[in-house]
Amino acid sequence: MQPDETPAEPGGCPPVAGRAEPPGGNPRGSGPGAGIAAGRVRWLAMPFAELPPLLLYQALALRSSVFVVEQHCVYQDLDGHDLDALIIVGRQDSAHAGSGIVATARLLAPGTRFADPSIGRVCTAAAHRGVGLGRALVVEAIRHARERHPGQPIRISAQAYLRAFYRQLGFEVDSEPYLEDGIAHLEMVRRWDTPAAI
Repeated sequence: MQPDETPAEPGGCPPVAGRAEPPGGNPRGSGPGAGIAAGRVRWLAMPFAELPPLLLYQALALRSSVFVVEQHCVYQDLDGHDLDALIIVGRQDSAHAGSGIVATARLLAPGTRFADPSIGRVCTAAAHRGVGLGRALVVEAIRHARERHPGQPIRISAQAYLRAFYRQLGFEVDSEPYLEDGIAHLEMVRRWDTPAAI
């Protein structure tokens, strides 16, 4: 990656060798100005059991759209960890744009998936990529992790092609590459003493 290139955002398909972009088009939206700016999103974070049914449905539908359909990966997204997770959703903040979910992630407590608190299921809607929404989502998730689990590092299982994206947000590679559901991943960790404001 050249210094002036922007790393990919989560939510799209991993790059495929020999193909400039994934099936379905550009993972960054449909051109300049596509989607909504990250600043026009309202963030909501609630335990799974407290999330209104419509928002929960929209968040799970977005995850399925990205991780199963776009990435051509048949896997069990609903793994039981959501039941104890903090679900983070970004909603369009515009009367004209509707009120659908455009981004989602989950925060798991220590001892759930890893010994450390972890952020996962990070994804953005295809029509809203390339405008900083993925970055804003991860920053929001980090904020909640730091508030709920002070003094603890944050661990993620990142798709390997997103290494540069997560490094810009203070995460460091903490494992060798491994396959998860047929997609190359890396464990990455963000130390507690990494500055909060990115």
